Amino acid sequence: MSSDVFKLSQGSSPLLISMPHVGHEIPADQQARYVPRALQSEDTDWHLEALYGEIAAELGASLIAPRFSRYLIDLNRPPEDTPMYPGASNTELCPTRFFTGEPLYLEGQAPDAAEKLRRREAYWRPYHQALQAELDRIKALHGYALLFDAHSIRSELPWLFEGRLPDLNLGTVEGKSCDTAITAALAEVQAAQNQYSQVVNGRFKGGYITRHYGQPERQQHAVQLEMCQRCYMSELPPYAYAPALAAQVQPLIRQLLSRLLAWRPAP
Repeated sequence: MSSDVFKLSQGSSPLLISMPHVGHEIPADQQARYVPRALQSEDTDWHLEALYGEIAAELGASLIAPRFSRYLIDLNRPPEDTPMYPGASNTELCPTRFFTGEPLYLEGQAPDAAEKLRRREAYWRPYHQALQAELDRIKALHGYALLFDAHSIRSELPWLFEGRLPDLNLGTVEGKSCDTAITAALAEVQAAQNQYSQVVNGRFKGGYITRHYGQPERQQHAVQLEMCQRCYMSELPPYAYAPALAAQVQPLIRQLLSRLLAWRPAP
């Protein structure tokens, strides 16, 4: 299933993988607003479909991914644009800065309230309607749904966080977005290996998708994984995929997803 703004592949298992920041296109009618550098969409979650795709297919997972860049609209931010992390630097529903802090838009060209509303209705809402519809389909088949929100980011971004991020940043909103046994099981998988540094509910506890769709009381369980891009690609332009690095981290991704799928709700 696909639309002009996202593509959805439906699987057979209880798992849906969302990749809200893999899109890198900016619509032609909006490009003149941006500084030239922005048209390269450098803050994309690059190559996650290549990293996860084969594993998702093996496990029968559904997968949803957008076409357009987070520079147009951030699908992992609330529609009312409230900050995700109060007291820290935050990106907005319609971001106005690069992750390095510089302006995305030419002077006077940032979207006004009417343009933000247009983008929300044209790009944000269809993605979220499809995401919830797929979770509903999965629950109708299995009695519960598991949502894995997949992200990646550069290891060091002083405007957003201090120092160097751990390689694997698992977020379950302090355990509120899923059954407590899921947080414990995935934390155990991360802790059982020593190749990658890791943390649970650290700087990235889960964005809007994890917080909104993680409703354990409705048998809808959500987790987020923010992975440092150094694990599978170059963090420098042109942001090339590194198959040898990817092959090292993919078994761990497979373990995390398999362990998530092994969970069952209490009878």
